[in-house]
Amino acid sequence: MISDLLNRKRIECSYGTVYSYMREMGIKAIVRRKKQPYTKGHQHHIFNNLLEQNFTTEKPNQVWCTDFTYLNLKNGTKRYNCSIIDLYDRSIVASLNSKWIDSNLAIETLAIALESNSTNNQLILHSDQGSQYTSREFIAFCAENDITQSMSRAGNPYDNAPMERFYNTMKTEFVYQYSFETDKDLNQGIYEYIFDWYNYRRPHSFNDGKTPFEMRHSN
Repeated sequence: MISDLLNRKRIECSYGTVYSYMREMGIKAIVRRKKQPYTKGHQHHIFNNLLEQNFTTEKPNQVWCTDFTYLNLKNGTKRYNCSIIDLYDRSIVASLNSKWIDSNLAIETLAIALESNSTNNQLILHSDQGSQYTSREFIAFCAENDITQSMSRAGNPYDNAPMERFYNTMKTEFVYQYSFETDKDLNQGIYEYIFDWYNYRRPHSFNDGKTPFEMRHSN
């Protein structure tokens, strides 16, 4: 990413050159932490895996992926984030924090994404087999909005790799670098990271160095 940012400023440096300078200056990359496993709840219905690890699409808003992750306030209180990523350009189309990791959080996040994006009734939503996504309430909401559900195989994070990578990136670059006193601090910080930095200013290797915003508006 450092190489991509420098090249955007017309300072041409290959990945190898940047790595050499980083070693010489004693600058180390931040290592991503392993994801904590989730505890399964009651599952109402499981859907087939329609992606089979094919994470490319021809147009925006054809296939979205979603997942949850844990966040912590400074006092150790847990909060939960639900985000949805568009596989076309790896942009985040919705992200929401809550005190509870439940189907309501999943539904509210999806509702936000639908309000701001035109899906033309041909949307696939891919998730894991968590009880939030297999609940009667979430399944009914998807059906009402003509959304086709797809699910990863049980215990296989590679089936939802784009979401795994996004959460690893967000936590490594942002969450682990700061502490958050209040929900307001956490919510504002996550919002600014995603909808100011990640979507609009951060180069993404999947987009050949373009930001998600640039990728979406390049054609």
